[in-house]
Amino acid sequence: MIIKQFVAGPIDANNYLVVDPKTCDAVLIDCSEYKKEILQEIIDLDANVKHILLTHGHFDHILGLDKMRKELGCDVLMNEKDMWWVENVNKLLPQFDVAEIVPPKIDKFISDGDIITVGTMNFKVISTPGHTKGSVCYLLENVLFSGDTLFRGCVGRCDLPGGSFDEIKHSVRDVLFKLQDETTICPGHSASSTIGYEKKYNNEV
Repeated sequence: MIIKQFVAGPIDANNYLVVDPKTCDAVLIDCSEYKKEILQEIIDLDANVKHILLTHGHFDHILGLDKMRKELGCDVLMNEKDMWWVENVNKLLPQFDVAEIVPPKIDKFISDGDIITVGTMNFKVISTPGHTKGSVCYLLENVLFSGDTLFRGCVGRCDLPGGSFDEIKHSVRDVLFKLQDETTICPGHSASSTIGYEKKYNNEV
């Protein structure tokens, strides 16, 4: 697989372009901004983006969604439990000096255990509530796209509506920490890590 990371949007979220080198089929994980750098990379790799996969519905992960979807001609997948955040996307924008947007469209809802096949790649959906009710991670081979559930040395905030520290603690300790230690973590913000590192050094859970 080919993984390209892009820092985008008003809170420097990580967006990931994941391309199957055998078929050039691809996904974009989260869409914080309509970013020409991402589009150019797609062109350079001759990639065919099939889906935009959302880890959750917070505004800083969906601001570029509608424009990017129209440009790429793909659909958008998310857990239905985060629709409240999509429908109310403009509630938090004034605090961050971000202009209001039309709430973007979600094409298909995904659930825990779903397998999303793109080319020869199989993304497993792992439900990880806590940061939001509908937070999910995507596992592709030995790479975990963890959204805002698990970061290097910490976990996602739980103080916004639908957040729960008890739930995120369960999601990390009892779900994600059961993955192999060498699993690479590609989070929604900041630097990458591994499951093994977090099991040793993440003191928040």
